[in-house]
Amino acid sequence: MQQHLLTEHPSILNCFLAEMRDRHIQKDSMRFRRNMERVGEVFAYEISKTLNYQATDVQTPLGVAATKLPVDTLVLATILRAGLPLHQGFLNVFDKAGNAFIAAYRKYGKDNKFTIQFEYLSAPDVTGKVLILMDPMLATGASMVLAYQALVSKGKPLHTHVVCPIASRDGVEYLQRHLPEREATLWLGDIDPELTVKSYIVPGLGDAGDLAYGNKIK
Repeated sequence: MQQHLLTEHPSILNCFLAEMRDRHIQKDSMRFRRNMERVGEVFAYEISKTLNYQATDVQTPLGVAATKLPVDTLVLATILRAGLPLHQGFLNVFDKAGNAFIAAYRKYGKDNKFTIQFEYLSAPDVTGKVLILMDPMLATGASMVLAYQALVSKGKPLHTHVVCPIASRDGVEYLQRHLPEREATLWLGDIDPELTVKSYIVPGLGDAGDLAYGNKIK
């Protein structure tokens, strides 16, 4: 599976990710959401370079301008709730895209072991469309693979782009093993080296959903 690590080439994305990680700045939930939204806009721009385009003429008040416009139909898919600001960033760029939402969460048992509980999917048919599946944090990778499988049960996309601004090395390897090599592309911000015994990313940034929308009942 092709992989892009955007921070290999430093850009303004580094600033947004750094502020999202900073334990002082991230106390401002509005700032955290806005940074995540801007991260989504950067990823959307990069992915736009891979789409299919068609030559088109645009009539201006003074003449005709030749340009190329995208012809792919997109579906933006998000794992709730942490992914909502990231989704909005993509929607700011791909404002004609269809939208899909997946509810999945960790259910913990004994010894810090957990299973991924899948509860809800709202999605259009993805057949022949470019699917962009996003989640701010890629820890084990299990929920991302589950979400992908649920979405492709609704049809076969033309191609799938998986977007994770902050990922663990273990999660990346898991996706490489479980997603189709030629039918998916992985887009990453930073890759972090560790997972804790509870599968939290280190250094990571904490719980993205809580930082964006407030603490949930445990």
